[in-house]
Amino acid sequence: MSHDKEHQRRLFARQSRVRGMMLGLALGDTVGGARGTLPAAGTLRAGVSTQLACFTAEGVIRAQVRGNHKGICYPPGVILHAYCRWAHLQGIEPEKMRRRWNASGTTTWPDGWLAGVPVLAERRGSAPATVTALSRIEEGQDRMATASRGCHALTRSLPAAAAGPGGISRAGALAALTHGDSAAQAATVHATVLAHHCLSHPAAESIASSRTGASVREALHAGVTALPSVGEPLTGEEHRRLTAAFRQAVDEPVDAGRLARLAPDATAPSALLGGLYTAAAFPEPAAFRTALEFAAGAPDGDSVACVTGALLGAVHGAEALPVDLAGRHELAWVLDTLARDLVLEFDDSPSGSEYIQGWDPYWWHRYPGW
Repeated sequence: MSHDKEHQRRLFARQSRVRGMMLGLALGDTVGGARGTLPAAGTLRAGVSTQLACFTAEGVIRAQVRGNHKGICYPPGVILHAYCRWAHLQGIEPEKMRRRWNASGTTTWPDGWLAGVPVLAERRGSAPATVTALSRIEEGQDRMATASRGCHALTRSLPAAAAGPGGISRAGALAALTHGDSAAQAATVHATVLAHHCLSHPAAESIASSRTGASVREALHAGVTALPSVGEPLTGEEHRRLTAAFRQAVDEPVDAGRLARLAPDATAPSALLGGLYTAAAFPEPAAFRTALEFAAGAPDGDSVACVTGALLGAVHGAEALPVDLAGRHELAWVLDTLARDLVLEFDDSPSGSEYIQGWDPYWWHRYPGW
Protein backbone atom coordinates (compact mmCIF):
# COMPACT_ATOMS: atom_id res chain seq x y z
CA MET A 1 0.00 0.00 0.00
CA SER A 2 1.36 3.46 -0.89
CA HIS A 3 2.16 5.97 1.85
CA ASP A 4 -0.60 8.30 0.56
CA LYS A 5 -3.19 5.52 0.67
CA GLU A 6 -2.18 4.56 4.19
CA HIS A 7 -2.43 8.17 5.33
CA GLN A 8 -5.88 8.49 3.76
CA ARG A 9 -7.12 5.40 5.56
CA ARG A 10 -5.77 6.53 8.91
CA LEU A 11 -7.31 9.97 8.39
CA PHE A 12 -10.67 8.45 7.52
CA ALA A 13 -10.52 6.22 10.60
CA ARG A 14 -9.73 9.20 12.88
CA GLN A 15 -12.53 11.22 11.33
CA SER A 16 -14.96 8.35 11.86
CA ARG A 17 -14.08 8.15 15.55
CA VAL A 18 -14.36 11.90 16.19
CA ARG A 19 -17.60 12.02 14.21
CA GLY A 20 -18.85 9.12 16.32
CA MET A 21 -17.97 10.97 19.52
CA MET A 22 -19.75 14.16 18.45
CA LEU A 23 -22.85 12.43 17.09
CA GLY A 24 -22.94 10.03 20.04
CA LEU A 25 -22.79 12.95 22.48
CA ALA A 26 -25.69 14.65 20.70
CA LEU A 27 -27.83 11.52 20.47
CA GLY A 28 -27.24 10.83 24.16
CA ASP A 29 -28.22 14.38 25.02
CA THR A 30 -31.43 14.01 23.01
CA VAL A 31 -32.38 10.54 24.25
CA GLY A 32 -31.60 11.55 27.82
CA GLY A 33 -33.69 14.68 27.52
CA ALA A 34 -36.60 12.55 26.27
CA ARG A 35 -36.12 10.16 29.23
CA GLY A 36 -35.47 7.36 26.75
CA THR A 37 -38.71 7.67 24.79
CA LEU A 38 -38.26 9.36 21.41
CA PRO A 39 -41.01 10.26 18.97
CA ALA A 40 -41.51 7.59 16.31
CA ALA A 41 -40.93 10.05 13.48
CA GLY A 42 -39.75 13.57 12.81
CA THR A 43 -36.68 15.61 13.67
CA LEU A 44 -34.78 14.90 16.88
CA ARG A 45 -34.09 18.11 18.75
CA ALA A 46 -30.67 19.05 20.09
CA GLY A 47 -30.10 19.73 23.77
CA VAL A 48 -28.12 22.55 25.36
CA SER A 49 -25.09 20.31 26.02
CA THR A 50 -24.94 19.63 22.29
CA GLN A 51 -25.13 23.33 21.43
CA LEU A 52 -22.30 24.13 23.81
CA ALA A 53 -20.22 21.17 22.61
CA CYS A 54 -20.50 22.52 19.07
CA PHE A 55 -18.95 25.78 20.21
CA THR A 56 -16.23 23.92 22.12
CA ALA A 57 -15.29 22.07 18.93
CA GLU A 58 -15.31 25.30 16.94
CA GLY A 59 -13.25 27.03 19.62
CA VAL A 60 -10.66 24.24 19.60
CA ILE A 61 -10.27 24.64 15.84
CA ARG A 62 -10.01 28.43 16.07
CA ALA A 63 -7.43 28.18 18.84
CA GLN A 64 -5.30 25.91 16.67
CA VAL A 65 -5.68 28.29 13.72
CA ARG A 66 -4.59 31.20 15.90
CA GLY A 67 -1.57 29.29 17.20
CA ASN A 68 -0.52 28.41 13.66
CA HIS A 69 -0.81 31.98 12.39
CA LYS A 70 0.15 34.06 15.44
CA GLY A 71 2.58 31.72 17.15
CA ILE A 72 0.96 32.29 20.52
CA CYS A 73 -2.44 31.34 21.86
CA TYR A 74 -4.29 30.71 25.12
CA PRO A 75 -6.92 28.17 24.00
CA PRO A 76 -9.31 28.58 26.97
CA GLY A 77 -9.60 32.27 26.09
CA VAL A 78 -10.45 31.44 22.48
CA ILE A 79 -13.03 28.89 23.64
CA LEU A 80 -14.52 31.42 26.07
CA HIS A 81 -15.03 33.64 23.03
CA ALA A 82 -16.87 30.72 21.41
CA TYR A 83 -19.22 30.39 24.39
CA CYS A 84 -19.87 34.12 24.23
CA ARG A 85 -20.93 33.77 20.60
CA TRP A 86 -23.40 31.10 21.72
CA ALA A 87 -24.66 33.42 24.47
CA HIS A 88 -25.12 36.27 22.00
CA LEU A 89 -27.12 34.03 19.66
CA GLN A 90 -29.24 32.97 22.64
CA GLY A 91 -29.96 36.57 23.59
CA ILE A 92 -27.94 36.33 26.81
CA GLU A 93 -26.54 39.79 27.62
CA PRO A 94 -25.97 40.56 23.91
CA GLU A 95 -24.73 44.11 24.53
CA LYS A 96 -22.19 42.93 27.09
CA MET A 97 -20.97 40.36 24.61
CA ARG A 98 -20.70 42.91 21.84
CA ARG A 99 -18.83 45.38 24.04
CA ARG A 100 -16.39 42.65 25.08
CA TRP A 101 -15.65 41.31 21.61
CA ASN A 102 -16.56 44.03 19.12
CA ALA A 103 -16.53 47.32 20.99
CA SER A 104 -15.51 49.31 17.93
CA GLY A 105 -18.27 47.83 15.78
CA THR A 106 -15.86 47.71 12.85
CA THR A 107 -16.17 43.99 12.16
CA THR A 108 -18.97 41.52 11.67
CA TRP A 109 -19.62 39.76 14.96
CA PRO A 110 -20.38 37.03 15.90
CA ASP A 111 -18.19 35.66 13.14
CA GLY A 112 -17.41 32.19 11.75
CA TRP A 113 -19.83 29.85 10.01
CA LEU A 114 -21.23 28.28 13.18
CA ALA A 115 -22.87 31.55 14.21
CA GLY A 116 -25.11 31.23 11.15
CA VAL A 117 -26.75 27.95 12.25
CA PRO A 118 -30.36 28.79 13.24
CA VAL A 119 -30.81 25.92 15.71
CA LEU A 120 -27.96 27.25 17.84
CA ALA A 121 -29.94 30.42 18.48
CA GLU A 122 -32.90 28.50 19.91
CA ARG A 123 -33.29 27.81 23.64
CA ARG A 124 -32.87 24.07 24.18
CA GLY A 125 -32.69 23.62 27.90
CA SER A 126 -31.06 25.25 30.88
CA ALA A 127 -27.34 25.65 31.63
CA PRO A 128 -27.62 27.99 34.63
CA ALA A 129 -24.00 28.06 35.80
CA THR A 130 -22.70 28.65 32.28
CA VAL A 131 -25.24 31.40 31.64
CA THR A 132 -24.57 33.09 34.99
CA ALA A 133 -20.82 33.07 34.45
CA LEU A 134 -21.04 34.37 30.88
CA SER A 135 -23.34 37.13 32.08
CA ARG A 136 -20.39 38.29 34.22
CA ILE A 137 -18.02 38.53 31.24
CA GLU A 138 -17.17 42.15 32.04
CA GLU A 139 -15.83 41.10 35.45
CA GLY A 140 -12.98 39.26 33.76
CA GLN A 141 -12.15 35.63 33.09
CA ASP A 142 -10.61 35.10 36.53
CA ARG A 143 -13.70 36.25 38.45
CA MET A 144 -16.72 35.21 36.39
CA ALA A 145 -17.02 31.53 37.37
CA THR A 146 -19.72 30.34 39.76
CA ALA A 147 -19.24 27.76 42.52
CA SER A 148 -21.25 25.20 40.56
CA ARG A 149 -20.45 21.49 40.29
CA GLY A 150 -22.92 21.13 37.42
CA CYS A 151 -22.63 18.63 34.59
CA HIS A 152 -22.36 21.13 31.71
CA ALA A 153 -18.75 21.85 32.62
CA LEU A 154 -18.07 18.26 31.58
CA THR A 155 -20.52 17.54 28.77
CA ARG A 156 -19.65 20.63 26.77
CA SER A 157 -15.88 20.00 27.12
CA LEU A 158 -15.75 16.46 25.68
CA PRO A 159 -14.81 17.59 22.13
CA ALA A 160 -11.46 18.77 23.56
CA ALA A 161 -10.45 15.09 23.65
CA ALA A 162 -9.99 15.27 19.88
CA ALA A 163 -7.04 17.62 20.44
CA GLY A 164 -5.10 14.82 22.15
CA PRO A 165 -2.83 15.46 25.16
CA GLY A 166 -3.14 19.21 24.62
CA GLY A 167 -6.91 18.98 24.92
CA ILE A 168 -6.61 16.93 28.10
CA SER A 169 -4.21 19.42 29.68
CA ARG A 170 -6.67 22.26 29.05
CA ALA A 171 -9.92 20.48 29.96
CA GLY A 172 -9.85 21.64 33.57
CA ALA A 173 -9.34 25.24 32.47
CA LEU A 174 -12.32 24.96 30.12
CA ALA A 175 -14.53 23.81 32.97
CA ALA A 176 -13.12 26.53 35.23
CA LEU A 177 -14.29 29.26 32.85
CA THR A 178 -17.76 28.93 34.35
CA HIS A 179 -17.63 26.25 37.08
CA GLY A 180 -15.38 27.05 40.02
CA ASP A 181 -15.91 23.79 41.89
CA SER A 182 -12.76 21.66 41.91
CA ALA A 183 -14.70 18.38 41.67
CA ALA A 184 -16.42 19.58 38.48
CA GLN A 185 -13.07 20.54 37.00
CA ALA A 186 -11.47 17.22 37.98
CA ALA A 187 -14.36 15.19 36.58
CA THR A 188 -14.10 17.13 33.30
CA VAL A 189 -10.41 16.26 33.00
CA HIS A 190 -11.06 12.61 33.82
CA ALA A 191 -13.91 12.35 31.29
CA THR A 192 -11.68 13.92 28.63
CA VAL A 193 -8.98 11.34 29.39
CA LEU A 194 -11.51 8.52 28.93
CA ALA A 195 -12.79 10.04 25.68
CA HIS A 196 -9.22 10.43 24.42
CA HIS A 197 -8.49 6.76 25.09
CA CYS A 198 -11.68 5.80 23.30
CA LEU A 199 -10.58 7.86 20.29
CA SER A 200 -7.01 6.59 20.33
CA HIS A 201 -7.50 2.93 21.23
CA PRO A 202 -5.18 0.79 19.04
CA ALA A 203 -8.18 -0.35 17.05
CA ALA A 204 -8.64 3.26 15.92
CA GLU A 205 -6.54 2.65 12.85
CA SER A 206 -8.94 -0.03 11.67
CA ILE A 207 -12.61 0.90 11.76
CA ALA A 208 -13.72 -2.71 11.45
CA SER A 209 -11.64 -3.86 14.42
CA SER A 210 -12.99 -1.05 16.61
CA ARG A 211 -16.53 -2.35 16.46
CA THR A 212 -16.42 -4.91 19.22
CA GLY A 213 -17.44 -4.88 22.82
CA ALA A 214 -13.90 -5.78 23.79
CA SER A 215 -12.62 -2.57 22.23
CA VAL A 216 -14.90 -0.42 24.39
CA ARG A 217 -13.88 -2.10 27.61
CA GLU A 218 -10.20 -2.14 26.67
CA ALA A 219 -10.27 1.59 25.89
CA LEU A 220 -12.12 2.49 29.08
CA HIS A 221 -9.90 0.29 31.22
CA ALA A 222 -6.83 1.90 29.67
CA GLY A 223 -8.26 5.34 30.36
CA VAL A 224 -9.08 4.61 34.00
CA THR A 225 -5.64 3.02 34.51
CA ALA A 226 -3.91 6.05 32.97
CA LEU A 227 -5.66 8.66 35.11
CA PRO A 228 -3.07 8.80 37.92
CA SER A 229 -0.34 9.65 35.41
CA VAL A 230 -2.00 12.50 33.50
CA GLY A 231 -0.68 15.18 35.83
CA GLU A 232 -4.11 16.44 36.89
CA PRO A 233 -5.69 16.25 40.36
CA LEU A 234 -6.95 12.74 41.15
CA THR A 235 -7.59 11.65 44.71
CA GLY A 236 -7.34 8.04 45.71
CA GLU A 237 -11.06 8.03 46.44
CA GLU A 238 -11.90 9.36 42.96
CA HIS A 239 -9.77 6.71 41.31
CA ARG A 240 -11.27 4.00 43.50
CA ARG A 241 -14.80 5.08 42.52
CA LEU A 242 -13.97 5.11 38.82
CA THR A 243 -12.25 1.74 38.99
CA ALA A 244 -15.18 0.29 40.93
CA ALA A 245 -17.74 1.70 38.46
CA PHE A 246 -15.91 0.05 35.56
CA ARG A 247 -15.58 -3.27 37.37
CA GLN A 248 -19.24 -3.23 38.40
CA ALA A 249 -20.27 -2.63 34.78
CA VAL A 250 -18.33 -5.72 33.71
CA ASP A 251 -19.40 -7.95 36.61
CA GLU A 252 -22.91 -6.67 37.30
CA PRO A 253 -24.11 -4.77 34.22
CA VAL A 254 -27.51 -3.20 33.61
CA ASP A 255 -28.42 -2.53 37.24
CA ALA A 256 -30.64 0.57 37.34
CA GLY A 257 -30.30 0.86 41.10
CA ARG A 258 -26.53 0.88 40.86
CA LEU A 259 -26.65 3.53 38.12
CA ALA A 260 -28.81 5.73 40.34
CA ARG A 261 -26.31 5.39 43.18
CA LEU A 262 -23.35 6.17 40.93
CA ALA A 263 -25.08 9.15 39.29
CA PRO A 264 -27.60 10.55 41.77
CA ASP A 265 -27.71 14.14 40.53
CA ALA A 266 -26.92 16.63 37.77
CA THR A 267 -23.28 17.14 38.71
CA ALA A 268 -20.15 16.55 36.65
CA PRO A 269 -18.91 13.66 38.87
CA SER A 270 -22.28 11.92 38.46
CA ALA A 271 -22.18 12.32 34.68
CA LEU A 272 -18.68 10.83 34.62
CA LEU A 273 -19.43 7.81 36.80
CA GLY A 274 -22.80 7.11 35.20
CA GLY A 275 -21.44 7.44 31.68
CA LEU A 276 -18.47 5.18 32.42
CA TYR A 277 -20.69 2.53 34.01
CA THR A 278 -23.22 2.53 31.17
CA ALA A 279 -20.68 2.54 28.34
CA ALA A 280 -18.83 -0.40 29.88
CA ALA A 281 -22.11 -2.23 30.54
CA PHE A 282 -23.24 -1.98 26.89
CA PRO A 283 -20.02 -2.32 24.87
CA GLU A 284 -21.43 -3.91 21.70
CA PRO A 285 -22.22 -1.60 18.76
CA ALA A 286 -25.68 -3.15 18.34
CA ALA A 287 -26.50 -2.10 21.92
CA PHE A 288 -25.86 1.62 21.36
CA ARG A 289 -29.53 2.63 21.43
CA THR A 290 -30.22 0.40 24.44
CA ALA A 291 -27.29 1.97 26.26
CA LEU A 292 -28.67 5.46 25.76
CA GLU A 293 -32.14 4.40 26.87
CA PHE A 294 -30.68 2.82 30.01
CA ALA A 295 -28.58 5.91 30.74
CA ALA A 296 -31.66 8.09 30.30
CA GLY A 297 -33.15 6.38 33.34
CA ALA A 298 -30.57 7.94 35.66
CA PRO A 299 -31.80 10.76 37.91
CA ASP A 300 -30.21 13.21 35.42
CA GLY A 301 -30.48 11.16 32.25
CA ASP A 302 -29.40 13.97 29.93
CA SER A 303 -25.83 14.18 31.21
CA VAL A 304 -25.29 10.45 31.77
CA ALA A 305 -26.59 9.54 28.29
CA CYS A 306 -24.52 12.38 26.79
CA VAL A 307 -21.28 10.96 28.23
CA THR A 308 -22.32 7.40 27.38
CA GLY A 309 -22.98 8.28 23.75
CA ALA A 310 -19.72 10.18 23.38
CA LEU A 311 -17.61 7.32 24.78
CA LEU A 312 -19.32 4.60 22.73
CA GLY A 313 -19.35 6.68 19.55
CA ALA A 314 -15.66 7.43 19.94
CA VAL A 315 -14.81 3.74 19.90
CA HIS A 316 -17.33 2.45 17.36
CA GLY A 317 -17.14 5.31 14.84
CA ALA A 318 -19.93 7.23 13.15
CA GLU A 319 -20.80 4.50 10.68
CA ALA A 320 -21.80 2.14 13.49
CA LEU A 321 -24.37 4.54 14.99
CA PRO A 322 -28.07 3.89 14.28
CA VAL A 323 -28.88 5.65 11.02
CA ASP A 324 -32.50 6.15 11.99
CA LEU A 325 -31.34 8.23 14.96
CA ALA A 326 -28.32 10.04 13.53
CA GLY A 327 -30.14 10.80 10.28
CA ARG A 328 -33.01 12.49 12.13
CA HIS A 329 -30.94 14.70 14.43
CA GLU A 330 -31.31 18.37 13.53
CA LEU A 331 -27.61 19.10 14.05
CA ALA A 332 -26.25 15.95 12.40
CA TRP A 333 -24.65 17.84 9.49
CA VAL A 334 -23.23 20.51 11.79
CA LEU A 335 -21.74 17.93 14.16
CA ASP A 336 -20.33 15.90 11.29
CA THR A 337 -18.76 18.97 9.71
CA LEU A 338 -17.19 20.13 12.96
CA ALA A 339 -15.78 16.66 13.62
CA ARG A 340 -14.24 16.36 10.16
CA ASP A 341 -12.80 19.86 10.40
CA LEU A 342 -11.36 19.16 13.86
CA VAL A 343 -9.37 16.25 12.50
CA LEU A 344 -8.41 18.12 9.34
CA GLU A 345 -7.13 21.18 11.22
CA PHE A 346 -4.79 19.09 13.37
CA ASP A 347 -3.76 16.90 10.43
CA ASP A 348 -3.10 19.51 7.75
CA SER A 349 -3.87 23.12 8.82
CA PRO A 350 -5.92 24.08 5.73
CA SER A 351 -5.39 27.82 6.34
CA GLY A 352 -1.62 27.39 6.48
CA SER A 353 0.43 29.26 9.05
CA GLU A 354 2.34 32.48 9.55
CA TYR A 355 4.94 31.34 7.02
CA ILE A 356 3.14 28.76 4.87
CA GLN A 357 0.37 29.47 2.39
CA GLY A 358 -2.78 27.50 3.09
CA TRP A 359 -4.63 25.44 0.48
CA ASP A 360 -8.15 26.38 1.57
CA PRO A 361 -8.88 30.08 0.93
CA TYR A 362 -12.10 29.95 2.99
CA TRP A 363 -10.78 28.29 6.15
CA TRP A 364 -9.79 31.49 8.00
CA HIS A 365 -13.18 33.03 7.21
CA ARG A 366 -14.93 29.95 8.57
CA TYR A 367 -12.62 29.66 11.61
CA PRO A 368 -11.13 33.08 12.38
CA GLY A 369 -8.18 32.67 14.71
CA TRP A 370 -9.29 34.67 17.74
